[in-house]
Amino acid sequence: MSQWYVLSLFLYFPEDKREYIPAVISLVIFMIAAVITMRLIISYSKREAKKAKELEEKLESERQFWDS
Repeated sequence: MSQWYVLSLFLYFPEDKREYIPAVISLVIFMIAAVITMRLIISYSKREAKKAKELEEKLESERQFWDS
């Protein structure tokens, strides 16, 4: 019985459902920000991978030049 009482202290379901509107708005804003941040990180990672690949190819061609 005491466990139900402890859990009920943290749960609040308002009668007026308009009280959910600010929470939904902030959730949407943070979700959009998270998606944008994720896409920026992915695009930056792809650019860095491309630079690393180009550097690797350059070093490989230089090594082949010195080996021959």
